[in-house]
Amino acid sequence: MNQGRITGEVVRTDFNAPQAVLHYTRAAHFLGLWESERILMERFFPDRSLHLLEAGCGAGRATLGLWHLGFTRITAFDFAGELLEQARALARALGAGQIEFVEADACDLSRSLALAGGNFDGVVFTFNGLMQIPGRSNRERALRGLRSACRPGATILFTTHDREATGPEEHQAWAAEAVRWSRGEQDRRLAEFGDRYFSDPSGSTFMHLPDRAEVLGSLAAAGWEHAFDALRREVAAESQAVRDFSDECRFWAAVNPGTCQSAPDA
Repeated sequence: MNQGRITGEVVRTDFNAPQAVLHYTRAAHFLGLWESERILMERFFPDRSLHLLEAGCGAGRATLGLWHLGFTRITAFDFAGELLEQARALARALGAGQIEFVEADACDLSRSLALAGGNFDGVVFTFNGLMQIPGRSNRERALRGLRSACRPGATILFTTHDREATGPEEHQAWAAEAVRWSRGEQDRRLAEFGDRYFSDPSGSTFMHLPDRAEVLGSLAAAGWEHAFDALRREVAAESQAVRDFSDECRFWAAVNPGTCQSAPDA
């Protein structure tokens, strides 16, 4: 087991591992968009002619979901090359060859000419992808980079966990974790309270679980204006397949300030 600090390279390696590629490819082929994702994408991006940027597209689950909703101007990127190849293959099989797939790191978007220019009309960052970036400063760097890729008034829609919106058992677990951190007895691979690194049949996964105040602070630090947030269960009742794929999460929408369009009613 890796005993060093969890870095972006560790996360990239984990996503490129065969079991992770299989897990996310199956979701792209058989799961598709969650009902909550569909509802909020249609709410915040009502115009199908918008040029959307999808961050952390993985094997294309949400990418092809957007395409099925009628969006044809989609640029999607991921830093895991193995997942990106699966997304490209699925798009070709479905006749969605107009989708542009780019290999890029959300923490360093300046390296990709395809993502520069500030011309995107909106950003989607699904399945807690932002929180799989180790380090709050790195997550805020990614948020700033995504904002710089967008025109004024563009909306970002993303999800996170919310460690405060859990049941009594999880609250007790986090209280115990806080004690470990106060004593310096936490997992030394983790840099911040809220970090987790775990393994299951789909592979090894890093995830940061924030509270609501942290996400609001990071949005402000990156220059986004908060427009909306709600727990997934408040948006839609999901299928058992979606609940098996993902725990409860919180949706967020924020606007790139400037000549801002009015945010849709929550």
